[in-house]
Amino acid sequence: MIEAGRVRVNGRVVKELGTKAEPTDVIEIDGQPLAKPQRLRYVMLYKPLNVVTTRGEPQNRPTIYDCLFAEDRILHPVGRLDFDSCGLLVLTNDGELTHRLTHPSYEVPKVYRVCTKPWPNRELMRDLVRGVELDDGAARAIAARYVAFDTCELTLTEGRNREVRRMFALSEREVTYLCRTSYGPLSLGRLKPGKARPLRPDEVARLRAAVGLESG
Repeated sequence: MIEAGRVRVNGRVVKELGTKAEPTDVIEIDGQPLAKPQRLRYVMLYKPLNVVTTRGEPQNRPTIYDCLFAEDRILHPVGRLDFDSCGLLVLTNDGELTHRLTHPSYEVPKVYRVCTKPWPNRELMRDLVRGVELDDGAARAIAARYVAFDTCELTLTEGRNREVRRMFALSEREVTYLCRTSYGPLSLGRLKPGKARPLRPDEVARLRAAVGLESG
């Protein structure tokens, strides 16, 4: 294609093999510009309560994109959190990572802090680890811990629709608060509700390693 004069760099036809180009140069083949490689970006958001995860919102409710800088509003969320749930949400444009993190076969652990009414107890924690039967199949926590009073902590590897709430509903308990505190190797740390930050390179590496991907 180069020898045939089909390649132009910054509007100039290039016919010499081995010609170099800079990342900022406009390269065209047959008059059509080449798409530049997309820079992968990874962001952690502390989704606040009463905010939807979807981009389009017909009811004009606030969305997670209201919490992001303009440059991050092109990113898509990895999974979702319900309107009445809060916590850690990862956003990225890394399609392969998104697929693996959300596919149940990779069994990425997610930790939830849950408050219920009536209060949970240690017996209920044992039942949730043994497993319960939901209307769309069996579900179980890989770990469950009673914390104190109305609060407990569950670790799940699935992400079915309102799964945590439905698991507690079987024991006639209403979930009054649900917060995802960690996703795989990531945790909220000191991040405040409604705030977002880019993932550090070591966090990206650990997140990708958790699903068998090399560092980007």
